[in-house]
Amino acid sequence: MSKTSKTWWGQSFITALEEFIDPGRLSRGRAYRTDKKVKQWDIKGGNVSAQMRGSINPYFDVYEEPTYHISVSLSQISKQQWDNIVLSLGKNAGAICKLMMNEMPDDIEQSFKTASEHLLPTSYNDFQVSCSCPDGSVPCKHIAGVFYRLAEQLDHDPFLLFQLRGLSHKQLHNQLAKSPLGEALLQSMQDVESTPPVQDSYFARPQKLKLPEQVSVRSFWQGVKPQIELTQQQTLSEQSVIPALLIKKGGDYPPFWDRDNSFIEAMESYYLALRKSGQKLL
Repeated sequence: MSKTSKTWWGQSFITALEEFIDPGRLSRGRAYRTDKKVKQWDIKGGNVSAQMRGSINPYFDVYEEPTYHISVSLSQISKQQWDNIVLSLGKNAGAICKLMMNEMPDDIEQSFKTASEHLLPTSYNDFQVSCSCPDGSVPCKHIAGVFYRLAEQLDHDPFLLFQLRGLSHKQLHNQLAKSPLGEALLQSMQDVESTPPVQDSYFARPQKLKLPEQVSVRSFWQGVKPQIELTQQQTLSEQSVIPALLIKKGGDYPPFWDRDNSFIEAMESYYLALRKSGQKLL
């Protein structure tokens, strides 16, 4: 059967139904899960009630489009059993973390098995169904349509299964929060979450500046030229000069130098003399 659910728990719900319902009869209701057929849909506690458009069928003396009323409910788990299930979930760090983060754990059924219960239906005895259509087959295509629509609802809210079994999402969250692992998880989440500072605006606000007593139009548009003394500029330039920098890179005795004295010392004296003579020309 092709998948109609996007999540594993929604598909698991349909797969569980296929274990005890004829897949051919179940597939007849796929077309009845859409808004074109469902006129009203309501879930209260563990009961699903729906109104669906029927088909004109002269064989059943139906000559005008009828509206059928369908009711589907899952068997409820007792409060004592829920306490045992929540206690088992509270001991599983992975399960409680996912459930507190509004996700469905992959091994969720293990915690139910410890309490001799199950979350997904295992037999048709888990359901109480009724439909006002004249078809005596159970489930009829209208009831099967409710099953498929319910599976799609589980894609968006996996905790609907808990609600149908007798425990709301809020009750589950509150009971898990009382466990030691739940308290530690909530504390860590509160430590990580921080309240962002409240800002009056997302943009910088303009600020008023006090104008100087005298304003020069030229300095306003062109800026103020920095005043640097000439003697200071000369002192800085003299300190940054390394005499005969290029000559020193060749070393004291380059390959072409055949004299006994150092090539660097000889060239440095010529370099300084040339520099001084150049300054006199300026």
